[in-house]
Amino acid sequence: MVIAGGGLAGGLIALAVHRAQPRLSLALVEAGETFGGNHRWSWFEGDLAGEAATLLGCFAHTSWSGGHAVRFPGFERRLAADYRSLASRDFDAALRRLLPQEAIRTGSRISAIDAGGVTLESGERIAARSVIDCRDFSPSHHLRGGWQVFAGQAIRCTAPHGLAAPLIMDADLPQHGAYRFVYALPLSETEVFVEDTYYADSPVLDRALLEDRIAAYCAAQGWAGEVVEREAGVLSVVTGGDAAAHRALFATPGVALAGGRGLFTHPLTSYTLPFAAETALAIARVATLEGPEIAAMLDTRAAEHWRATGFYRDLGRMLFQAAEPEQRWRIFAHFYRLPDPLIARFYAGRATALDKLRVLTGKPPVPIGRAVSALLGKGAPLVQ
Repeated sequence: MVIAGGGLAGGLIALAVHRAQPRLSLALVEAGETFGGNHRWSWFEGDLAGEAATLLGCFAHTSWSGGHAVRFPGFERRLAADYRSLASRDFDAALRRLLPQEAIRTGSRISAIDAGGVTLESGERIAARSVIDCRDFSPSHHLRGGWQVFAGQAIRCTAPHGLAAPLIMDADLPQHGAYRFVYALPLSETEVFVEDTYYADSPVLDRALLEDRIAAYCAAQGWAGEVVEREAGVLSVVTGGDAAAHRALFATPGVALAGGRGLFTHPLTSYTLPFAAETALAIARVATLEGPEIAAMLDTRAAEHWRATGFYRDLGRMLFQAAEPEQRWRIFAHFYRLPDPLIARFYAGRATALDKLRVLTGKPPVPIGRAVSALLGKGAPLVQ
């Protein structure tokens, strides 16, 4: 099996397949020099269970017990769900330790892919019985939506920062024409990870500006010290479109599409980790099949996932089309007044019919007329 792309999805597939079929020859092909790039993935404890939790347990990660907090203008809350976070350097280290050395193919850019294998820019051909394409997501005119723009820093403070629990959403801030919030994780007594995030109408990332705003936020908290890590990025927030046409645009006959490239994401939060873990385990269970059979199985899973997450795309349309950019925070503030178990199911992509009804009841955070127009409209094309 050849797995194209050594990000979260590709790495988890490689590890799950190797654990299930240790005699199967693998190649995890990544263009960069490390697996996972420069990212931090986080999740709630309840997002993963059984085999998925065991799979993520293979990676060194930071855990917090005692819940997490959110903050909005005039409203602050502590929620019960425990939180977890995995740094890409630990992801890379575990894959290098747990996978066969011959499976590790970093610094290997792919020039062509087909059902029989991949060809590298170096000219090397890696033949395979099955190929899984987990390369980066690309937007297209077949999808509608908006953007999540962010920059983050890990800061080693000169004194204890005093943050006792993850603050996963601090929106009691100037919004700057988007839904803006800061995300802060206490990695140790003196190290804190701070990310400035925007649900924005355009995919424009001004990294210097966002880092200045992080510095101002830290100064307001009394956190001073050295920046030891940086990351930044732009994620799509899919609110509608034609998923089958989008997948067809990037599909290669007989090659399976997984990860963000295959639309295995949470449409509203751009959250991927629980879906990546479940997809990896599904592939591991059929790893000995021919490539086209695995591709067909993932096509079916992708269609089911798209149908199951329609509610989140509806909420995304309300966020981007019904709410004024400076007032988008009110939608999340309304949501965070709901019961803890509902919020946990929402993030895991497992909202029940009753949950959906509860989310939509109560005083509406956006004008009714605009909400109806948003739900009936198509939204902006998701093109970069």
